[in-house]
Amino acid sequence: MALKNLEVACDYFLNDPDSIFSPLSEEEKKDLFANHICTVYKKGEIIFKEGDKPTGLICLANGKVKIFKEGVGGREQIVRMASPLGFIGYRALFAGQNYSGSALALEDSIVCILEKEALFNILKNNAEITLALMKKMADELGISNTRTVSLTQKHIRGRLAESLLLLVDTYGLEEDGRTIRAYLSREDLANLSNMTTSNAIRTLSTFASENLISLEGRKISILDMKKLERVSDMG
Repeated sequence: MALKNLEVACDYFLNDPDSIFSPLSEEEKKDLFANHICTVYKKGEIIFKEGDKPTGLICLANGKVKIFKEGVGGREQIVRMASPLGFIGYRALFAGQNYSGSALALEDSIVCILEKEALFNILKNNAEITLALMKKMADELGISNTRTVSLTQKHIRGRLAESLLLLVDTYGLEEDGRTIRAYLSREDLANLSNMTTSNAIRTLSTFASENLISLEGRKISILDMKKLERVSDMG
């Protein structure tokens, strides 16, 4: 990807109105910009591995990323999905620990790493940004806690329905207002829903036969959002 595009992506992360960094002063933004690295990761590339040591705050400027852990027998469990303007690996950074999971680009993605010392200096002196970051982390912790309960207590139908709704909330819909703007493999859908790939395939087919969704390769379109929400709620 051209250097110009990298600069645009990083400028977007600091200046977009939805970015928590947009209220920073020009001087603070220049300081962060001078202490960051932007990198392109191709689809399927690992951004960090479990056990690696964080060097700064990883910000997703463009693309889609999954954060996962390997369980028994090497089976993956996707613990979170990241979208543009989101952060990944921040828990380990602020806890002073190594990463407890791995992150992989689901499509060509741009990540910006804000150097730890420069970021911490700003957080120490800018209460507004510190509180905004705390709120963002608290919101994601709440989602994570809810997901933990759902993945252990809901039946297969409820788990898969919830995962489809999570993808809608995270990535939105295409212009047709139906197609989820994330094209995951059946294996990734299964790993997101805590089930086997065969169960995910079977349940997706059942949803399609019930006219909840339609399937076209990796494209999944929601035909009846309210009914899908009921399936998720019923568990």
